[in-house]
Amino acid sequence: MITNRLHHGAANTMERVQAQLLAGKILSGLLGFCIGDALGVPVEFSPRSQLQKTPVTGMQGYGTHNQPPGTWSDESSLMFCVADALCWQDNIQSDALVDETANLLSCWYEGQVWTPHGQRFDIGFTTAKAIAHLREGISPQLSGETEEMSNGNGSLVRTLPFVFFHHLLPFPELLDRIHKISQITHAHPRSQMACGFYVSIAIDLLRGYDPKIAYLQGIARIEPFYWHPPYNDQLSQFQNIIGGNLAELSQAEIHSGGYTVHTLEAVLWCLLNSSSYTETVLKAVNLGESTDTIAALAGGLAGLYYGVKDIPADWMQKIARFYDILALSERLAKKILS
Repeated sequence: MITNRLHHGAANTMERVQAQLLAGKILSGLLGFCIGDALGVPVEFSPRSQLQKTPVTGMQGYGTHNQPPGTWSDESSLMFCVADALCWQDNIQSDALVDETANLLSCWYEGQVWTPHGQRFDIGFTTAKAIAHLREGISPQLSGETEEMSNGNGSLVRTLPFVFFHHLLPFPELLDRIHKISQITHAHPRSQMACGFYVSIAIDLLRGYDPKIAYLQGIARIEPFYWHPPYNDQLSQFQNIIGGNLAELSQAEIHSGGYTVHTLEAVLWCLLNSSSYTETVLKAVNLGESTDTIAALAGGLAGLYYGVKDIPADWMQKIARFYDILALSERLAKKILS
């Protein structure tokens, strides 16, 4: 009986350790993402030329959206909505995940969930249009925009939480979930593909691979899934990424607007040309224009690889709703281990 108790106690201890380790990795990604976002919020839309003269070097406030330091934007809000939806689903392969995500996006739009200070202050046009469709009763399977001009980066920001579920289901099924979550707002194949590339590379960063190796392995894993319709016609748009030499492009060749492919290129370029979390996100912010989005996505990847220990403590201390983000990380870890 004593032996059984010892085994039971050891098992409980191991489960707690696993939960703590996983929660730490999740927190690294979520915090890395929203801190990058918050760094970019005050200078969103600023031209690169301006930021080259007066670069962002730390957490600041006000500026473009007149928000206090540590305020994250709709990018983090949408990502947190997906993470929250994943916490509540017994089967992430079910369309109930899509429905719950759509519901949370609508609730966020109304200021009810995952705003930094109780009200939203920023939203992309395509996302706003899709949420209007949802509020009109249109199904989340049909709410997203399908036109080529709707390939903004609004669905790309929602994909990070899926990285933590990569070992729980086959990659093709995980990719199908990612595509369907993108389709809620951005249903064009190109937007879906950007989400897939991001997660595939992030998986190997989570596993501890060097960013350059994770980048190449992530491309090799996912590219074959896009050799068939409706995706094969879009592969030419990703040539800078799938060519494997993205890091060698000059900064002048990197665009930092809202187009999803350019956003993904900028995010990966910043990661591949940096050696710390801080360098990655500041490089991303100082590219200008879509500063919050690019720094958020780059920060999520850098957070996965470098960990919380590499994120400046004073930035974490200023971030809005830190303890809610910590609690979300713990809930997500508990869900994954259940």
